[in-house]
Amino acid sequence: MALALHIDPDQLIQTLQDRPALSHKHHIHTRNAISSITPYSSRYSSQQEISKFKIPQDGAPADAVHQMLKDELDLDGRPNLNLASFVGTYMEREAEALMIENLSKNMSDADEYPAMMAIHARCISILSHLWGVQKGETAIGSATTGSSEAIHLGGLAMKRRWQEKRDAEGKDKSKPNIIMGSNAQVALEKFARYFEVEARILDVSEKSHYRLDPELVKKNIDENTIGIFVILGSTYTGHYEPVGEISKILDEFEKKTGIDIPIHVDAASGGFIAPFTHAQVGGPKWNFQLPRVKSINTSGHKFGLVYAGVGWIIWRDQSYLPKHLVFELHYLGGTEESYTLNFSRPGAQIIAQYYNLIHLGFNGFREIMENCLTNARLLSKAIEASGWYVCISDIHRKKGEHNFKGTKAAVFSAEDETSANYNAGLPVVAFRLSDEFKKSFPHVKQESVSTLMRVKQYIIPNYPLPPTAQATEILRVVVRESMSLDLLDRLITDLFAVTQQLMTTDAVDLAAFQPGGSNTVEKEHSITGSDHKHKNKAHKPIHRGVC
Repeated sequence: MALALHIDPDQLIQTLQDRPALSHKHHIHTRNAISSITPYSSRYSSQQEISKFKIPQDGAPADAVHQMLKDELDLDGRPNLNLASFVGTYMEREAEALMIENLSKNMSDADEYPAMMAIHARCISILSHLWGVQKGETAIGSATTGSSEAIHLGGLAMKRRWQEKRDAEGKDKSKPNIIMGSNAQVALEKFARYFEVEARILDVSEKSHYRLDPELVKKNIDENTIGIFVILGSTYTGHYEPVGEISKILDEFEKKTGIDIPIHVDAASGGFIAPFTHAQVGGPKWNFQLPRVKSINTSGHKFGLVYAGVGWIIWRDQSYLPKHLVFELHYLGGTEESYTLNFSRPGAQIIAQYYNLIHLGFNGFREIMENCLTNARLLSKAIEASGWYVCISDIHRKKGEHNFKGTKAAVFSAEDETSANYNAGLPVVAFRLSDEFKKSFPHVKQESVSTLMRVKQYIIPNYPLPPTAQATEILRVVVRESMSLDLLDRLITDLFAVTQQLMTTDAVDLAAFQPGGSNTVEKEHSITGSDHKHKNKAHKPIHRGVC
């Protein structure tokens, strides 16, 4: 008998479960049962699978369903070891308790939950002052479901202001464009595509530190440029883009042409890091202290230390939020203004954000962010000292130094140093195999490091840098609050052990162990993306930023 080349496990299990002779003995008496002695004695234990794609006719005991789903979710990775993500995975018990107590509150019901809305307004005020709102300005903003929504709102405001100005001048408004680097997270390009704005995606390079290149900005702005997306913390390498330098370029352009081009700062991660760290952004101002910066967004669920589900968008003054985008609603007995893309959204995260701001205070946030950067520097120095890896990120290098100087270069830390002694950036470690390593062990694939670390439960992505730099693949670790020194020690030990294992092994094809190698029914019913090897063949490629 010939061996099958493909087996559908769901169909096979269904076939083996079809036992007509036994149906009268077992199924008739149990199929409608809604009680059980233990969660594992329900019909879902051995007689039936949990329905995957259609609602079942009959229900099942709560404890049984809870246990079955819990067991299936055990197959997920451990959130704290997901070193690919910027999203926080830890909150204090008191914050969690507040969230649970307020899970049912809806941000759209402002008239019903005035205390929660007051807390929302306080968060807006705290963030606007943290970001340097100027005297005489009335900052305005809102919580969002995340930075993606916030970025779209910031972009829409720039587009509408540009359109209104073109209308007033009697000029054509059919060809708006927006500037961003090719390192931009996908949300920025989504804005351009969804809201019909030409995305001028500028190449990044080693020379520009893999971030938006000011020289290319000069060459690509014109009267149809609605604004510049400047990123305070690239998802690829953690570098801050030079907001101050780009602001000066736009000031000079306005002097020559009279054209006023605004900046929106995408501070999804950096908005909760730069204000607190001693390094700040390493140089010129980046926030509302620069008149050119009209709006800023951030993710509360990243370094705002809240669980997933909250972002923030703030305009420096209410005059920069076009009235055309504001809706007056008469809903549930009250009148309110709405200028978000989503209507109903959870309020618990807003309460948790306020808890963090009040509980930690400025000094508490500073200590956490400095700790993250300290641990990221230690990880960077350790892996470079091995000689096996080189870092693309540079927060561990002395301020103004950006290139690797070899394993013999001084890597020791001073006792009283802070982030101000080093290059500013996110606590991100982006690294690759060194040239010497590749020469000595040509059979070792960098992707294999990611795969074998996954076996040890760490999720460390391996992916190419943006177009024009995509020949270089990087491994990346995001050092969050929950990365303790003890866990960091374990990570370094395991990374070195995996690397040594690959060095002492003959050439082995690890393709069978790569994530995504197997297919499931769920995957066939879901939306799938393109392999990174083919992503730049699209007419307008979407660049994958792991965030």
